[in-house]
Amino acid sequence: MKIAIFNNNVISSQAITKDLTLALQKNNIEIDNDEPDIVISVGGDGTLLGAFQHYVDQIDHIRFVGLHTGHLGFYTDWLASGLNELVNSLVHDNSQKVSYPLLDMTVVYESGEQYHFLALNEAAIKQPTGTLVADIYLGDQLFERFRGDGIAVATPTGSTAYNKANGGAVLHPSLPAIQMSEIASINNRVFRTLGSPLVVPQGQEIVMKPKSNHFLVMYDQCDIKVKNITELRFRVADQQVHFAAYRHVNFWQRVHRAFISDVE
Repeated sequence: MKIAIFNNNVISSQAITKDLTLALQKNNIEIDNDEPDIVISVGGDGTLLGAFQHYVDQIDHIRFVGLHTGHLGFYTDWLASGLNELVNSLVHDNSQKVSYPLLDMTVVYESGEQYHFLALNEAAIKQPTGTLVADIYLGDQLFERFRGDGIAVATPTGSTAYNKANGGAVLHPSLPAIQMSEIASINNRVFRTLGSPLVVPQGQEIVMKPKSNHFLVMYDQCDIKVKNITELRFRVADQQVHFAAYRHVNFWQRVHRAFISDVE
């Protein structure tokens, strides 16, 4: 088994990475940052998103492990205090995994060129100034003309991020679906949108056709230069993300831990 370590530049993360590297070498576990079987992310949830995008072309056979350098994050199950236990789990690895849905975003240009991007968390299309105007299709059927600051499209695990702030529902990752939520939509007697988040199942597609090129496209921690984009298509990806199931916390426990204090 080959292990990659992906860390941020925080001093504490670098120190933990050094200790982890020594522990792996001591246990004769090969470190391979090019073609690993398991990727250990050392940092926070943002670092894990970075690790996912870095190895996105290999996700079919990679499992991820999140080691947090502060408090436990939403995607991270381990703290530095459990380093020895983590290494022991790697030594006795049994290939068990937990898999979650991903977002597939297709960007279509005037030239007809199309590019696919995968997101673990979400994608957001935002208007930095003025109002974003875009036709929203569900499949081939025009559903509404959106006017507002933007839209966000989230995976189930990403439903706890921007989507939740927009009033979206928290979806369990066992549901193969994506969710579109509106960012400050304009609703009056002239302009109308549904105003509620949309949950779209696997096999269906959300299509956004913007009316201008003055907007931003972001996914996870990445962005796309907007120039002559005619369509953005969103669907549940064929691929999934896989986490090593050594100490993978139940989804609702994650939600409770992240947003709700213990009730006495």
